[in-house]
Amino acid sequence: MSRGCPVPEREDTISGLRVRLFEARAAGRTVGFVPTMGFLHAGHCSLIERARAGNDVVVVSIFVNPLQFNPGEDFDDYPRDLERDLRMCADAGADIAFVPDRREMYPEPVATTVHLGTLADVLCGASRAGHFDGVATVVAKLFSIVGECSAYFGEKDFQQLTIVRRMAADLSLPVRVVGCPTVREPDGLALSSRNAYLSEVERSQAPVLRRALESGATLVQAGETSPAAVEAEMAAVIATAPLAQIDYAAAVPVSTLVADGPLRGEVRLLVAVRFGTARLIDNIGCRAG
Repeated sequence: MSRGCPVPEREDTISGLRVRLFEARAAGRTVGFVPTMGFLHAGHCSLIERARAGNDVVVVSIFVNPLQFNPGEDFDDYPRDLERDLRMCADAGADIAFVPDRREMYPEPVATTVHLGTLADVLCGASRAGHFDGVATVVAKLFSIVGECSAYFGEKDFQQLTIVRRMAADLSLPVRVVGCPTVREPDGLALSSRNAYLSEVERSQAPVLRRALESGATLVQAGETSPAAVEAEMAAVIATAPLAQIDYAAAVPVSTLVADGPLRGEVRLLVAVRFGTARLIDNIGCRAG
């Protein structure tokens, strides 16, 4: 498994990937894993590079998971460009690209799913019922396929990161889940595959998410402990963008993602905003009290 080839070694089957990784671990090599839905950007590449720095073999999965899309969402229109993805994987240092099709991942209708209760029902889960069941189910399946590894996830999807960490711990999976910093455009917009949906005008207004989070964090750092007050501040900033439609603005403890009293200790500020067909999310951490 050498670097420097035009594209990483491609594997389309579960059995084939398992054999490759069994042989790697038998030879004493460590495995880094980056699960993606493709249409890679610099944020994904930063995860691959982080995995490259800490492991002997780096696997990137590319699979648009139908279980995490609700009816009417953008599964069919989700951006895809496999050849570009494979080149980016190679440039960032991936050794293997795992590219299963839907039949390989789900040969039968799925009868077993993973659900994490409150963690999956709040924030993005409140408006996307079942979304995180689909995320947790495919990630659990991927962890089972890849086996013992370090898995790398971006903090931009903080709720997803929290859910995956909890799932891996609850199920005693042999996976170390590593959170990595959000990668941003120069104007502060978090990188996302869904940014491709933005019109020129929408793109010009989208950095309001970052400004809202920074305004909320400033309030917390000044001593504000009321979640409602911090959330109102973030919502007011978002409202300055005429095309923005707020899904939520939340100030919550990192441990539960549910505001159940004054803010104390490690806090996460999270927002979800629609610009036309694009639903964008972002978050930052801060400390209260």
